[in-house]
Amino acid sequence: MITWRRAMKLLFMDKVEVLAVSDREVHSVSLTVTVPAVVRLLAFVRYHRREARFSRRNIYARDDYSCQYCGRRFSADELTCDHVLPRSRGGRSEWDNIVTCCVPCNRQKGGRTPAEAGLRLLRRPGRPSWQWGFQARFASRRPPDSWRLYLPL
Repeated sequence: MITWRRAMKLLFMDKVEVLAVSDREVHSVSLTVTVPAVVRLLAFVRYHRREARFSRRNIYARDDYSCQYCGRRFSADELTCDHVLPRSRGGRSEWDNIVTCCVPCNRQKGGRTPAEAGLRLLRRPGRPSWQWGFQARFASRRPPDSWRLYLPL
C-alpha cells in the first residue's frame, strides 16, 4: 500500500500503470489529474526481507491477541507478555520464550514453568517469518473496495 502522493510521483515517472482510479482529483495551476486507486508496477522491485522486530505489539499479533494458556481473546490493554521459562530461572526475552497471556493466567503461573503451574501452552512460541510480518502489517486494515478484483481474497 502506498500513499496517493507516492502513486502520483510514480505515475509521472512512468514507473506504474493505473488499473483503477478513485473519484478524487488533484488540481494544479494547469493540470487536473484523477487520483489512482490501484496501480501496478511496471518493473519488479526487490523487497528486502526483514525479520519481524521483537516488540510487544508483534508478540500480540503473532499470538492473535489471545492468551496462550486459556485460549480467550483480549484487547491489547488486557494482555501481558509471559516468559515460558521464567527470567528468575534463566529465561530470556526472545521469540521462543515469550507468549501472550491474560492477567488471571499470568497470576496463576507466577514464577513457575507452565507444567509446574498446571497450565498447558496452546501453541509453541517461535520467531515469525518475514512473510508473517509483511502480512500482519496489512491484515489489520480492510482493503478498499476498488482492490477486490486484484487481491486473492
